[in-house]
Amino acid sequence: MFTLRQLRYIVAVADTLNFRRAAEVCLVSQPTLSVQIAEVEAFLGLTLFERTRRSVVLTPIGREIAERARGVLREANEIVDLARSLRAPLSGPLRLGVIATLGPYLLPYVLSAFREKHPSLRLYLREDPSLRLERRLRAGELDLILVDMPIDDAGLDIMDLFFEPLWLAAPPDHALADRTRVSVEDLAGRDLLLLEEGHCLRDEVLDLCRRVGAREHGGFQATSLDTLRQMVASRIGLALLPDLYVAAEAAQDPNIRMIPFSAPPVRRVGLAWRKTSARVAEFREFGAFILARLPASLAVP
Repeated sequence: MFTLRQLRYIVAVADTLNFRRAAEVCLVSQPTLSVQIAEVEAFLGLTLFERTRRSVVLTPIGREIAERARGVLREANEIVDLARSLRAPLSGPLRLGVIATLGPYLLPYVLSAFREKHPSLRLYLREDPSLRLERRLRAGELDLILVDMPIDDAGLDIMDLFFEPLWLAAPPDHALADRTRVSVEDLAGRDLLLLEEGHCLRDEVLDLCRRVGAREHGGFQATSLDTLRQMVASRIGLALLPDLYVAAEAAQDPNIRMIPFSAPPVRRVGLAWRKTSARVAEFREFGAFILARLPASLAVP
């Protein structure tokens, strides 16, 4: 019978399609990895990888076995997590994924105090767009993700945390810049600067545009909230920025005007984890810790 270590080698080769890089990922020599995979192929009587001097290709059965190996490894990790959570909750590694438009502005309220409370916890952060974080979570590469809601996945559980208001960012000489408050209806017929494809905040602002008759500003897409703010400061157009970012960065920028909405549009933020995870109590404790330290401007469901 093959071992978990051999399954890790199979998955590493399937992911990299390169025996040398897979060996580096697994921290073994290439001959060791090659011998171990050959042993699995001999045991199964199947070829998992077609090898040439220039390339490695998964066979159809190799692709299926690699996918099943990922599931076995994921479940094996959950057994380890279960044992650890019973012995010493919130200790050892915790792999947290977070979106770039949220993590840098929310986590400073939380992480230092959480680590002080749980000194044995080793927290690893991964920043990615929402869909990529969801894929990594399902694949077992992450334990927990902090993202915009909703998530449409029956295999995941969620914990709603808060609603984050959006603000209107305008150049100082814009027609709306002198307003003390605006309504979403004031955006009708106007062009809004948006983040590039892949950001959930882009999708949420596009939904608002469709509802009120606003449009995406053609020809410009920002890679980050900082870029979006700089585009507003350069008088290219208007943008919607989330409350935590406004407090951390935008409110101090003299080149833009931040205007609150009378009934602000919001984004819904929460945690998500696999339903099969053994660490649900730990994740809920982390969520409760976040809720206890939120700024007053954020609404709790």
